[in-house]
This record gives sequence, structure tokens and C-alpha cells, in this order.
Amino acid sequence: MVSIPNLIFYILIFLSVYVQVFFFVTFLENRKKIIVRNGKIRLKEYPAVTITVPCWNEEETIEKTIHSLLNLNYPQEKLQIILIDDGSTDHTWQTINKFSNYPNIKIFHKKNGGKFTALNLGLQYCKTDFFGGLDADSFADPESLVRIMSYFEKDSNIMAVAPSIIVSDSKNIIQNAQKAEYSMGVYLKKMLCFLGAINVTPGPMTIFKKKVFNDLGYYRHGHNTEDMEIAYRMQKNNYKIEHCNDAYVYTSTPGTIKKLYRQRLRWIYGFINNTIDYKNVLFKGKYGNFAVFTLPMGIISILSVSYLFGKIVYNIGNFLYLKILQFKIIGFHFNSKVFDLDPFFVNTQSFIFLIFSIYFLVIFAMIFGRKMTEGKWVLSLDILYFFPVFIIIAPFWLMRAVYNTILQRKPAWR
Repeated sequence: MVSIPNLIFYILIFLSVYVQVFFFVTFLENRKKIIVRNGKIRLKEYPAVTITVPCWNEEETIEKTIHSLLNLNYPQEKLQIILIDDGSTDHTWQTINKFSNYPNIKIFHKKNGGKFTALNLGLQYCKTDFFGGLDADSFADPESLVRIMSYFEKDSNIMAVAPSIIVSDSKNIIQNAQKAEYSMGVYLKKMLCFLGAINVTPGPMTIFKKKVFNDLGYYRHGHNTEDMEIAYRMQKNNYKIEHCNDAYVYTSTPGTIKKLYRQRLRWIYGFINNTIDYKNVLFKGKYGNFAVFTLPMGIISILSVSYLFGKIVYNIGNFLYLKILQFKIIGFHFNSKVFDLDPFFVNTQSFIFLIFSIYFLVIFAMIFGRKMTEGKWVLSLDILYFFPVFIIIAPFWLMRAVYNTILQRKPAWR
């Protein structure tokens, strides 16, 4: 008879495999719709766009960010750039003031209030029909905006278009692991797009119709994940969100375990608490796959990782405890059977098969995500870095996010 812990284990593993298979089937059904355009494209019309860049202590990257906007393949007279120093304590204000003479750039300084308040200030001064933001540590590809705007041109029902986020200048194992993860993110974002179930409109260069904010209101704090909260709000109101897979925005990523931990703690905490805020949409068909797939998928992922990590810790602890007892009773005893290996035996237990299925589909997602951004199939060392880094560290920020939610402790931004 299967014990309750093992039954829970099998159920969670099965659901995890189901999610990955569902993505894979979605890919097979829509693979011909995934187009990667090379070179420059032209629009029938070039609508005016406002892009706001919130800055807080970004003196090292902000200048490169601004130049990436000025170098966009988009008519500069149709592009309005708003730079907002959100109470920086370094030389960010002096750096952005170098651009004060540009006719299409406006510069503001405000008391620190958080990223969402800076974006809302940009919205107040937005006079165009389209609005977007760009994080001050991210850099837009020259063709990114025009490719994003081509989606609005072909479908008037689209209310927001998100780009593909790619790691910029990875220098160590931690950043290389994130590079593989971001490649997987490109793939998953596109699959969620096909399902009409995108749950985040990322800060780097998502472009909205201004109508979204006129109808639904401005950005909210959203538990320090305002880009997630606005996507939840849009999904609740059946506003269509698209993903432009060949619009590339390059972003700086945390270079240390400590910084990565803080960032992901904030993201997972934001997911948990935004989902709690919008719990009334869960499993309701009128909100589409966002309610019946994306949100449950995220909840299942958190439960699975937390349970499996707890099970591993328990098994290791139990093993060590038994070995200590054994040592106290009979002393050290070398058992050669521990090292027995039968090369003709393959463990065919179902959970082993399921786990390998998960790994295979995750690796496929990373490889195809890379193909969507680089145009070629690449099996790189980044994938090998991903598994040890995220398998070891991710359970800690997941469980800490749950712990913080229970105790209502808000994680720091950085």
C-alpha cells in the first residue's frame, strides 16, 4: 500500500510533468507561428511612443540604457523618453542630466517612492497613445521597438506586447546559469502567449496602449512586482497580452548568490501575494488559461519544490541519524554492497521516468528558447550550470517567500 507522503510525492511529480508536457504540446501545435525576423522591418505607420526609464542608484548603467533608446530604429520625433531619478543617492542625477538638451527627452527628480511611483509619474506626462518602461539596467536592441509595434499594427485587439529578455554580459557561473534560465523564459513566455495566459509584463520594454492605464488605472505597488500586478489586472479584464519573441532586450543580472536570492525572493513573494490578491479569478473559465493554467501551475511549482526539498532534507537527516546510531552500536563498518553496480540494470520505477521526463523537457525549453533568440540550436555549458545553481538555491527562496507571506514580512527590493 502506498503511504500518504509517497502518494503526495507521486501526485506532485505527475503534475509537474503534466505542466511541461502541456507546454511541449502547445509548442508542437504552434511551432509554425514562431517567426524570427532578421534585419530591419518597416511599419505602415509609426505611432508615437513614450518610454519611461525609472532610475534608482543606476549611475553605472543608465547612460548605456539611454543610448540604447536613442539608437532605436524608430523615428526619433515619434519617440518620447522620460528619465526619472527616484531619489538616487549616487551620481545618477548628474548622469541623466547630460541628456537634458535632447528635444525628445524629459528629465525629472523625485523623492524615493519605489519603481511604480516613477512609472506613474511618467504616465502623467505621457501624451502618446503608447507607453512603455525600460529598466535602467537593461538595453534595447535597435530593432526591438519597431518589431513590438508591428504586433499592434496587425491586431487592434492587442493591449500590450512583451519582448524577449536576454542576459547581457554574463561573467560567472551564477550569471551563466541565469542565461540558460532566461532562454527557457523566452520559450515559456511564447507558449503562455499562445495560451493567452501571460502573467507578467516585464519592466524591460513592454509596450502598452495608454488605454490600459486610462481604463484600469495606473501602476500599483503590487508587492514590489508592479509588472506582475498590471498583467493580473489586464487578464482579469480580458485585455490581450502578446509576446514578440524577436524583440530583444538585454538585461543585467545578479552576479552573486546573495543578490540572486534577494531578487528571486521578491519575485516569488510577489507571485504568491498577487495570486492571493486575485484569488477570486482562480479556476474560473471566464478568465481563460490565466486562471485555469498559469496561476495553478505556479502554485503547483512552489508546492512541488517545497515538498521535494523537505523530503530530501528529511531523508538525508534520517540517513545520517541511522548511521550515527550504527556507529555507536557496532562502530565503523565498511559495506562493499554500497558500491555494487550492475550495468545491465535500469531502474524503471515510474517516478524515475517522470523525473527524467521533466529534465528532458526543461532542457528542450532552454535549447529552443536559445534558438528563438540566436537563430540556431545550441547546447551550451549554461544548461549544466543551471541545474546545480537553481536546484540548490531555489528551494530556499521559495520557502522563505512562503514564510514571509505567512508572517507578512515584505522582502527588500535589493
